[in-house]
Amino acid sequence: MTKFLAVERALRTAAPHDLLTTVRSALVTHYGAVEVDLLMADYSLSVLQQVTALPHTAEPLLVHTTPQGRAFGSQEPYGQYSAEGNTLDLHLPVTVRGDRLGILTVRLPEHLSNPETVGELRDVAELLGHEIIVAERDTDVYLQARRASRLTLAAEMQWQLLPGRSCTRPEYAIGAQLEPAYDIHGDNFDWSTTADSLTMTVTNGMGEGIQASLLTNLAVNALRNARRAGVGIEDQAALADQAVYSQYHGREYVSTLLLRLDLATGRGEIVDAGSPQLWRYRERSVERVHFEAQFPLGMFEESHYSAQPFQAFPGDRLIFVSDGVYGAADKGGVAYSERALARAIHATSLLPAAAVPRAILETLAAYRDTAADDDALVTCLDWFGRPSE
Repeated sequence: MTKFLAVERALRTAAPHDLLTTVRSALVTHYGAVEVDLLMADYSLSVLQQVTALPHTAEPLLVHTTPQGRAFGSQEPYGQYSAEGNTLDLHLPVTVRGDRLGILTVRLPEHLSNPETVGELRDVAELLGHEIIVAERDTDVYLQARRASRLTLAAEMQWQLLPGRSCTRPEYAIGAQLEPAYDIHGDNFDWSTTADSLTMTVTNGMGEGIQASLLTNLAVNALRNARRAGVGIEDQAALADQAVYSQYHGREYVSTLLLRLDLATGRGEIVDAGSPQLWRYRERSVERVHFEAQFPLGMFEESHYSAQPFQAFPGDRLIFVSDGVYGAADKGGVAYSERALARAIHATSLLPAAAVPRAILETLAAYRDTAADDDALVTCLDWFGRPSE
């Protein structure tokens, strides 16, 4: 453990842009590592890219077909013997509270690899993830490493607005993804937790490009402002509605689904203000959950919003989708939601929440007749309920 503490001290005092060099030096010194690499998952969650100086010249590694991708998908350490004799490449998930950032690969002499060392190195990878999150306030190094291609300006704005792509607590697990990852504009997801509750929003700003992104930014920040003032989701919707209307006067508006759940009981309430849909997987059955539709935010001046009761039970999986998902059509004009969406939810039932959105979006891409002309958002919430004392 003294070795781990030495690595921890080194990381906590490292310059924001220099975390990889610092952890590499510390692992060589204290654990006898031969080589250390850091890979970040790209925005589409399809490849892992090395953290190197610009321009990035290292070949990306596919998530689905590489040992590093196997560790990323399973979120468990994975070892493979190296071509350099008597060494082992240990691939370790870099994850912060369930948010999967990438992989730390440590090449160790085989005789130094043991369960205690693997456990400590796994903790190092988690610590590195926390330091990356903090460092991203002061450096672009890790955000640049996530880019397999250039983001549009609208996409840049949207990704900076998001809380993360997954989150895990004893009561729940969340995963979310947007496509096209490098050209999104109006769709957004958000969540926030307290000791007692979870609040989630799924948002779809109308329009395209910068205008859609600006509209969504206004709505999301208005919802956050109201939530942080301590008001309920009815008033959150009403205050955001006023903010959007005062800026656009009904010319543009934002469809939103707001959910609040009590962590102790699973009881909650929902405001359905527009197009995002909620689907539920319970006891191997899939169904869409219908609510009373209310006006999108900003459509009319001073709209009133009413919350409807909702109950989540342990084992429930809740899937939130935007119209770019359920409305997408095949060659025959059949909407994805008519049959294919339920099949996709069934097919991904054994995957963890963090992996579900990407898997559903892959089936959507194969289903569509043409390339995407609208944002597609999938958010998955697995509800476990609060463990008994």
